[in-house]
Amino acid sequence: MMRGKGVARAATVSPARLAARRLPHRAGTLAPVVRASAAAAPSVPDDAPAAEAGQPGEALDAYSVVMKFGGSSVADAERMREVASIVLTFQEEMPVLVLSAMGKTTNNLLAAGEQAMQCDDADEVAKLEPVLAIRKLHEDTMNALGVDDETNAEVSKLLNKMEQVCTGVALMQECTARTRATLVSFGERMSTRIFSSYLRSMGLRSTQHDAFDALGFVVTDEFENGNILPVTYENVAKALTLEKSPDARTGASVANIAVVTGFLGRGEQSGAIATLGRGGSDLTATVIGAALELPEVYVWKDVDGVLSADPREVEGTVAMAFLSFQEATELAYFGAQVLHPQSMRPAMDSEALCVRVKNSYNVRAPGTLIGHERPGGTEDWLLTSIVRKKNVTMLDIVSTRMLGQYGFLAKVFNIMDKAGISVDCVATSEVSVSLTLDPAKVWSRDLVQEELDALVEEFENAGIARVKVTTGHSLISLIGNVERNNEIMQRGFKALGDADVKVQMISQGASKTNISLLVNDDQGSEAVNAIHREFFPYEYGQILPSCDEDDA
Repeated sequence: MMRGKGVARAATVSPARLAARRLPHRAGTLAPVVRASAAAAPSVPDDAPAAEAGQPGEALDAYSVVMKFGGSSVADAERMREVASIVLTFQEEMPVLVLSAMGKTTNNLLAAGEQAMQCDDADEVAKLEPVLAIRKLHEDTMNALGVDDETNAEVSKLLNKMEQVCTGVALMQECTARTRATLVSFGERMSTRIFSSYLRSMGLRSTQHDAFDALGFVVTDEFENGNILPVTYENVAKALTLEKSPDARTGASVANIAVVTGFLGRGEQSGAIATLGRGGSDLTATVIGAALELPEVYVWKDVDGVLSADPREVEGTVAMAFLSFQEATELAYFGAQVLHPQSMRPAMDSEALCVRVKNSYNVRAPGTLIGHERPGGTEDWLLTSIVRKKNVTMLDIVSTRMLGQYGFLAKVFNIMDKAGISVDCVATSEVSVSLTLDPAKVWSRDLVQEELDALVEEFENAGIARVKVTTGHSLISLIGNVERNNEIMQRGFKALGDADVKVQMISQGASKTNISLLVNDDQGSEAVNAIHREFFPYEYGQILPSCDEDDA
């Protein structure tokens, strides 16, 4: 498979730093080895008492896990209470918590910046609907959670600064990338301060950290898509250390829950706040996990893990116990709501760091482990997940001049490059090439007919080939063990044949984990369900085994 867009850059982790994994020691014991299997997940026993306000990790001398919570998890005071309850469930862990902005705050901050350009002064800015919504949400949350006076003053100051930035936009009549990065940073800066204060109000020790300041996240000066620089790992490792007990006789560390802003860094040259782009908070979590040489990062979502298909479209989806990083990357590229590939890079570059996707509404579920090696090997592994991408355009490029000639594909992709169009999948024969295009990867809207006509005209004017364009297709991607592709194809096509679904194109990924089939949109849902029934004949909610019987 060929793709028309490059992979976003991400800094690699120093192999020397990861050569010896330092796990936190528990009092009087050696640190346990965390195994890459669902059985290793620290789930809660059914008879466990409700979480009490006991300080997690009292027996540890260092942080042991990173937990990332998204905006929906900290959307309001009630959800923050639930997050605190989840954290307190893991009494044997010393957590670093990475939080996103509350609810729709990021969207409201961006909207405030845009709408501010229609204002004349500070009074008009203060009355903007997004500004009022942001202020009300954070003030109501602080009142409901009973945060301390110092935090109340800090958050109020940030709210006022946010309005000042919007007033600056109104006066300058522009909202640059640097300004937008500064604006959206207020969301994480406020949510982390409020939540850390709430933990302290429960009698727990907790410290709030701005990743771009206290932790030393240094990024390139691309204000809305900064790339993590290697010095960040050293900065984080130095910053996230625990204070020693005043009692010199014990020399013990004082347990403390770190609450860190996700999504943010500081530009290397400019010194200005920058955001980390898509998946930025997940990236923050994995960078911290790699810097501290931890075994796992928990990413909390609202499902039991990575599912075998989209539950909104397919009945009987099941949670997968394990995904390789390569599989997770393929799933993300083809539209599954997993993790952005860039956010997994620090874990992929490490020797042992894994990412576990867990359900904040079902803490006991082990979740899906995304890791380096499949527990129990790959012998019994067949199919991981099925993903459908809708509204795909296909180009059939036919030319007898292609036969036995070199440079033909170079000419084809040069035209695609000049048009700024991303190519998803490619299938070739001796005299034709078929390409699928994903407009959402380029314009965040559908390709209009004029653009398709111009593309066809470019091919024909260049005398390269005849081109036929068809729209309204679905790309069905089977992510699995392509070493067993004969079985996957045989069973998959039997299921499609039984459902009377016609396949327009086939492409096997160079990654060896993906087979893609193109069908018409009106048969897309039927195709996904037919294949899913063939490979996943399980009851809803069942978690597939992914380890040896001895591991269970």
